[in-house]
Amino acid sequence: MARYILWRVLQAIPVLIGTTFLIYFMVFAMPGNPLLALFGDRTPNPALLERLEEQYHLNEPFLVQYWYYLSGIFQGDFGTSFTGEPTTEILARTFPVTIRLAVLALIIQGVLGILVGLVSGLRKGKFFDSSALAVSLLLISLPIFVIAFLAQYVFGIELGWARTTVGSGAPWADLILPAFVLASVSFAQIVRLTRASVIETKSLDFVRTAYGKGLGRNRVVPVHILRNSLIPVTTYLGTDFGVLLVGATVTEGIFNVPGVGRTLFQAILRGEGPTVVSFVTVMVLIYLVVNLVIDLLYAVLDPRIRYVK
Repeated sequence: MARYILWRVLQAIPVLIGTTFLIYFMVFAMPGNPLLALFGDRTPNPALLERLEEQYHLNEPFLVQYWYYLSGIFQGDFGTSFTGEPTTEILARTFPVTIRLAVLALIIQGVLGILVGLVSGLRKGKFFDSSALAVSLLLISLPIFVIAFLAQYVFGIELGWARTTVGSGAPWADLILPAFVLASVSFAQIVRLTRASVIETKSLDFVRTAYGKGLGRNRVVPVHILRNSLIPVTTYLGTDFGVLLVGATVTEGIFNVPGVGRTLFQAILRGEGPTVVSFVTVMVLIYLVVNLVIDLLYAVLDPRIRYVK
């Protein structure tokens, strides 16, 4: 196991370098001076512009710029935004909020999606199964901003169960409604994925053997059917966690959540290259860590899986 983890970490290094190089290239190697966006319609002072270019190494060749950035990453320095604020401070302010939102959404879609999918798979063709499929199809069909506005109106304005916008500090209670909205589409996908996996697993020989040995349903369903059906669901949840971190832009904007998605969108509009590159780099690191954790969970779900280099 330790050798496998070490091997995966070594594999992650070229992946990190390759992805950061691509995003850095797309942001800083394009024609034009990214610093000009700071001045809007005004003509910048040449001396000031030259000093800023020297500060951000924009007067250096592209490969030298990237080397400065890459060496800074390994020292824990993700650079400085064009406004002079270290990007690590922006990350420290926004990432905890989005991580809380993503964790809440992941728990909601994981628990409810697996539970509904399990019951639906065990009751294939029954009323519950048909209803679950209809609801999941409806959620998949609706754009996320429609679900968000409906949730605001129904649960925030009409029923008064939740705030329509997230308050200062983004407390957990304020994040519940946007988390349900963010989890809605993935919940529908997990229901369908779990249902299909349960239907396939319950027809396998080892399940029939377990029933034939006299094991009760309360033992067979959680241990033999559900556990062996969770591998594809676990893979989806792992990759979806990264998607939740990156793809919360619309939800965070509607609910005024001061997180990564809204901050990244604003940075793109302002042409804040260092902020964009730093945020994407952290997201790549999160993806790599989550994928490693998911791979290790396979052995927990299926003892037949062994890791070799």
